[in-house]
Amino acid sequence: MDFTVIDAALVGKLLLLLLIGMGPKIALVPFLEKTHTFDTATKARIGRQMVLIAVVTALILFATGALLMRLLHITGGAVAVAGGIILALIAIKMASGPTEKPHDDIAAPVDPDKLAIFPLAVPYMLNPVGITVIIIASGEVVSIASAILVIGLILIVGAFDYLVFTNIDALAKRMKPVTMIVSEVVFGILLTAVAVQLIVAGLGNLGIITPTAAH
Repeated sequence: MDFTVIDAALVGKLLLLLLIGMGPKIALVPFLEKTHTFDTATKARIGRQMVLIAVVTALILFATGALLMRLLHITGGAVAVAGGIILALIAIKMASGPTEKPHDDIAAPVDPDKLAIFPLAVPYMLNPVGITVIIIASGEVVSIASAILVIGLILIVGAFDYLVFTNIDALAKRMKPVTMIVSEVVFGILLTAVAVQLIVAGLGNLGIITPTAAH
């Protein structure tokens, strides 16, 4: 990402990456599966906590990402490869379709506060794409304006997540199971492609390969 010039193309690209990296889509199905036994108020509380934790974690990563890379002697390329590998694991699971066993109503109770933190906030809401983009952006921002842009977009995406997950029951009633399954598989395939692109870009950044320009 080139932050030397802030224009519509940069804003649009960053917003799209953040919607993939910490938007509601990847977290939606796991949220519904893992909170199905809770009442509406508890689901909304889990949603609020999940979004708050994801946004705060994203802001901390942005504030410290460049420093962490220097301290650990890692580059943006290495971060991209690592993020791509983890994203590929999540995306392949999504693309494989539903594999969950039928819900067991006598299973041990789940602590909603712990559930909101893991796995819902991280790695489903703030997923490997978001972590990778935010850490790389932390190391590449060149001005206060570019830093404000990244922070502002994180907060905008977080506000969108908040609206979705605090009204999840109302939205779930409008979602057809078949449509959700199909969209999950399609999005999983697209995310696998994003994961491959992250790995290729990271390897190119490390000088291991020379990516060819898209035609």
